[in-house]
Amino acid sequence: MSDQQPLQFPDGFLWGAATAAHQVEGGNVSNDWWLKEHTPGTSIVEPSGDAVDHYHRYREDMKILADAGLTSYRFSIEWARIEPERGFISRAAIDHYRRMRDTAAELGLEPVVSLLHFTVPRWMFEAGFWRNPEAPELFERFVETALPIVSEGVRYVCTINEPNIAAMLAGGEDAANLVAYGLPNPDLGVADALLDSHTRARGVLSQLPQIQSGWTVATQAFHSTGEPGADEKLHEYGHPRDDWYLEASRGDDFVGVQAYTRTFIGPEGPLPVAEDVETTLTGWEFFPPALELGVRSAWELSGGVPVLVTENGIATSDDTRRVAYTDGALRGLHAAMADGIDVRGYLHWSALDNYEWASGFRPTFGLIGVDRETFVRHPKPSLAWLGEVARRNAL
Repeated sequence: MSDQQPLQFPDGFLWGAATAAHQVEGGNVSNDWWLKEHTPGTSIVEPSGDAVDHYHRYREDMKILADAGLTSYRFSIEWARIEPERGFISRAAIDHYRRMRDTAAELGLEPVVSLLHFTVPRWMFEAGFWRNPEAPELFERFVETALPIVSEGVRYVCTINEPNIAAMLAGGEDAANLVAYGLPNPDLGVADALLDSHTRARGVLSQLPQIQSGWTVATQAFHSTGEPGADEKLHEYGHPRDDWYLEASRGDDFVGVQAYTRTFIGPEGPLPVAEDVETTLTGWEFFPPALELGVRSAWELSGGVPVLVTENGIATSDDTRRVAYTDGALRGLHAAMADGIDVRGYLHWSALDNYEWASGFRPTFGLIGVDRETFVRHPKPSLAWLGEVARRNAL
C-alpha cells in the first residue's frame, strides 16, 4: 500500500462503460454500414454480422458491469431499427430500447443514451446522407419518434456521436483511419448539417425538462512539433477537425469528450506515430494524458460547459496495459477537476470487445472479452479494477 492520499471524486460521479448499437447488437441489416460491409470491393475488412449479439444479451452484459461496481451504462439506439423505411416506425424496436433503459435502472446503472452513433437507415443514406438538404429535419423527426425511450429514467442524452469524425468520413471515403494520423478533410457542409441536426434535436429534447443534452466530440490532442510554421498548421488542421465542435457546444447542457491518443502536427501537417513509442492495436500512441488534454480543451472552448467523459480506452490484448492506461487517464482527469472543471462522469470505451468499424473484430477495447463462436462473456481484470475504483469513488 502506498502512503499517498487517495484521489477522491465528487459524490454522484458516474462510473461506467459505453457501447454503440452497430458495434455490439448484430444483425443491423437496415443501416448504411451493413450495406457498405457487403458491397463488392469494400475496404471494410470484415462484416459486423452478429457482432456480439448484445441485442439479445444486453441484460447479461449490464449485470456484469453492475456486479463489478459500475454505476452507469452508455448505449446507442439504432435509427435503422426504429425507422427501417422512411415514415414506417417499429413500435417493437422502441419497446426494445425502453426495456434496455429500464433494465439498466433496475440493475443500478444510470442509462446514458446516444441517439445517433454513426449509422443511419439505408433510405437516409441513399437519399444523400448528411448532404441531403432534408437531413436535419429527418433527424429531428426521428428524435421526436424516439422521445418515449428517454422520457423517463434518463438524464443525459447524447444527440450525435463524434460529429467531427462523421464530417471527416463524409469528406474522405475511407473509414479505416478514424482517430489517427492523416484524417481526411472534413466536409464543412456536412459539419453545418450536423450542427443544425444537433440544435434541432436539443429543441425536441427540451420538451422533457429532466433531460440534459449535448453531443460528443473526439478530442484529438493535436501537438505542435514546435518547428517554424507548425503552430499555424496546428490551428489550420485542428480547428475544423476538433475545436469548432467544442466551440459549438457553448450553451449546451454538457459536452461529451472522447479521448484516446495524440497526433503531432508539423509545418506540413500531421506526422505518423514515432517508431519508438508504445502503440495500441489500432496503431495509436499509448498516451493516457489525452483525456486530461481533451477535457481541458472542451471546458475552455465551450466557455465552461460541464463535461461528461463519454469514451476513453485503448485497444490492447494485454489487459495490464489497459489498467495502466486508464489509471493514467483518470489521474489526469482528477487533476483537471481539481482545477475547477465540472466533470460529471467517466464512461470507458468499451464495455465489450466489439466490432470496430473498418478494423473489424481485431482491436479489443473491451472490459469484457467475448468468445467469437459462442458469445460467452469473459470479464477481464480491468473491469474488476475499474469497478473497485467506482466502489471507492477514488483512485
